Amino acid sequence: MEGAPESGSSAPGSAEPAGSARGPEELPPEESEGCARPLQAAPKKLCGYLSKFGGKGPIRGWKSRWFFYDERKCHLYYSRTAQDANPLGSIDLSSAIFDCKADAEEGTFEINTPSRVMTLKAATKQVMLYWLQQLQMKRWEFHNSPPAPEAALAGNGPALHLELGQEEAELEEFLCPVKTPTGLVGTAAALQPVPAMPLALQNISLKHLGTEIQNTMHNIRSNKQAQGTGHGPPGEESPQSGEPQREEQPLAPDPSTPVREPADSPKPAPKSSLTTNLIQKAKRQNNTFPLFSEGLMRNRTAQEKVVALEQQVLMLTKELKSQKELVKILHKALEAAQQEKRASSAYLAAAEDKDRLELVRHKVRQIAELSRRVEALEQERESLAHTAGLRERQVQELQQHVRLLMDKNQAKQQVICQLSEKVTRDFVHPPDRPSVPPDAADRDFLSQQERLEHLKDDMEAYRTQNRFLNSEIHQVTKIWRKVAEKEKALLMKCAYLQARNCQVESKYLAGLRRLQEAVGDEASECVELLRQLTQEALQWEAGEASDGVEMSPISEYDEYGFLRVPDYEVEDLKLLAKIQALEVHSRHLLSLEAVERPLRERWAALAELVPSAELKQLLRAGVPHEHRPRVWRWLVHRRTQHLHAPGCYQELLSRSQASKHPAARQIELDLNRTFPNNKHFTCPTSGFPDKLRRVLLAFSWQNPTIGYCQGLNRLAAIALLVLDEEESAFWCLVAIVETIMPPDYYSKTLMASQVDQRVLQDLCSEKLPRLMAHLGQHHVDLSLITFNWFLVVFADSLISDILFRVWDAFLYEGTKVVFRYALAIFKYNEEEILRLQDGLEIYQYLRLFTKTICNSRKLMNIAFNDMNPFSMKQLQQLRRAHRERLESELRELERLKAEYLQRRASRGRAVPEGCASEDEGDGDA
Repeated sequence: MEGAPESGSSAPGSAEPAGSARGPEELPPEESEGCARPLQAAPKKLCGYLSKFGGKGPIRGWKSRWFFYDERKCHLYYSRTAQDANPLGSIDLSSAIFDCKADAEEGTFEINTPSRVMTLKAATKQVMLYWLQQLQMKRWEFHNSPPAPEAALAGNGPALHLELGQEEAELEEFLCPVKTPTGLVGTAAALQPVPAMPLALQNISLKHLGTEIQNTMHNIRSNKQAQGTGHGPPGEESPQSGEPQREEQPLAPDPSTPVREPADSPKPAPKSSLTTNLIQKAKRQNNTFPLFSEGLMRNRTAQEKVVALEQQVLMLTKELKSQKELVKILHKALEAAQQEKRASSAYLAAAEDKDRLELVRHKVRQIAELSRRVEALEQERESLAHTAGLRERQVQELQQHVRLLMDKNQAKQQVICQLSEKVTRDFVHPPDRPSVPPDAADRDFLSQQERLEHLKDDMEAYRTQNRFLNSEIHQVTKIWRKVAEKEKALLMKCAYLQARNCQVESKYLAGLRRLQEAVGDEASECVELLRQLTQEALQWEAGEASDGVEMSPISEYDEYGFLRVPDYEVEDLKLLAKIQALEVHSRHLLSLEAVERPLRERWAALAELVPSAELKQLLRAGVPHEHRPRVWRWLVHRRTQHLHAPGCYQELLSRSQASKHPAARQIELDLNRTFPNNKHFTCPTSGFPDKLRRVLLAFSWQNPTIGYCQGLNRLAAIALLVLDEEESAFWCLVAIVETIMPPDYYSKTLMASQVDQRVLQDLCSEKLPRLMAHLGQHHVDLSLITFNWFLVVFADSLISDILFRVWDAFLYEGTKVVFRYALAIFKYNEEEILRLQDGLEIYQYLRLFTKTICNSRKLMNIAFNDMNPFSMKQLQQLRRAHRERLESELRELERLKAEYLQRRASRGRAVPEGCASEDEGDGDA
């Protein structure tokens, strides 16, 4: 079945007779065999006659077609003859694979494309292998060619040339290069007669009948013009016939066109028509292969120059590489000297011994850190050396296996030779056996010999097929890897463009908001216009989804069910939420390849979880969504393995069903107030509220001292969103309340919670003195804002992307993480708070400012790197000191209360009855 030509594109050969005979000439076979192919002066033209299997009905069968390759598009075009102006169809080789079957007819091979399978047949096996090798090389050249010709000429030419030469050498390892078949491929094949078909009609393509008619008419006109002008015999093209085809695209002179004599040259004597035809044919052949004696010398000189230039390029490349390495070494030495100079200058410039001591300690810490890095690198080197040893042993085992297979193959060949000799000897000197008629013995021997020859031929065919298929697999694998790399680069570029789009959109929304604030209520028309633009910007995402175009794909909910853009009633807050969602999405896209993907790979490689410094760093960086349930279960089990008992949770559920707990009413009230911006707790058909109810009731029976405290519902809800199992969420709540937090953190007095607020103020005064002085100047009490942070571990304060990263580190390291992130949040927004000069404005800002934090990497870096480290021991000391002060203050309050009640009671007894009410009113006042 004929393939359709590409629409809207002119194939090579449409501007001239598909005769690739008009392309660049190739060297004759005897010359091309003696020269290395990468050093040829001009590329060979891949063209020739092949048989193509196709058609329908009674004319289905093999059709002779002229095939020629277009290097620009990596297409293999075909027409009925070499003189046809328009091709019948084309085969896209860029995504094709080639196959040859040993049991098929000799010379038959297949070209498999995603859309169809083309079956072709060459004249001989050698021609088939030549076509297959050349098509492989052409496909590889197309995939490795630079995108623009200028780039190849500017600097990629030598590198591309060397890479193609290397690929050709690799293919030759599988299959030896096939010599160019004489007269069957290339320009010389166009001068050969068209291979005859059994039926003339069988070679015509009925599917492309219009193209066939056009080509036939074009050939008839060309023949008539050639006969009328006497410039060539019938069937050959003349310059006039090719002129209309070359008006739009000028090409090189046609080698089949005879060279015209100048006007003033003497005209030769008239000759007979036969003599004229012979002279014209000689001229055409001379133009096809011009002056080989002189051209060969020029080609060899050019080849020697090319070899010399390539060697010079290689030497200069090596020298440039060594110079670059030297410059890198000098840069490193210069940086080290500059760092040492800065450290010495800072040491000398220090005014006090304390500062110098601090510098020395800093250097000691750096030395310790470098020592740890050296140890880690040494361990990595040892592991790599061990891996290399294992690989080397595997290679040795494989080599030994290959040797055994080769020995086995050789032994089989020896057995075959011995059996052949034995058969020959038996035939020449037959053993004593019953007499067999001579004719029967001859036939038996000849049939065995014939069978042996067939087996040898089959073995050679399968060996050739195996080698070619190995080369095809090798090249297709390399092309697939290159395509995968290109796809990865395109995905990164797409993510970057989407991130840029989100940033531009967020800046546009921020600009609209500032314009709204600047205009105010002065111009009602401007206000209405800005409100309309804001509504359109907020509805962009819905419009894009309806149009089928998703430029910035921000889903309504995140992976844990939280609304990315909460539906605030105040339009200004909705606008801020949209801006923040865009910024979060853009940062996620930008860090996807550089940060998130390597982090996922490290977590995927971490099969077994054991406490270590590496695990702590990974938890601080955040656990990927797909690994978080497994990691949290391990963290919770590590905390509660001494409390865990089989069947404990089911027993507590049975108790809660048997009798009603006093806290059940408060739990029921808090269920509907748990995360109103999460679809899992607001959807009527969701099962999460029932799970949360059972978890909280089970905990109230597990810990009767606490029972239930407001805030526990949020802790249990976070655990349910990640772990999804009731029992796992229950033990997570137990781990937080009974092992991570201090014992009376959620008691009725909230003693430990109040202590932590005082500890936080001490740490803020130490780490953020400017901010604390500013807040003290405006009489701002931080505990009004931060008390809820500590009670629910930021569950109501941070966006979900940052919240779960905080919990990853919190479940492993404990309450120290909460203090670190609380300090980091104030440091993150310190400058904005310092700009506010009114206490009420500061309170309003502190109430919502945690939702404006969208850069999780920056916040994590502030929490664990910028803040000076403080140990858990220091935290415990501060807690003990403030607890003693708080307990003494509470005792003093209890004493004053008791004295007041005693004084009031004594005064009540001393006052007469008539004045009791008045005195009591004074006392109350």
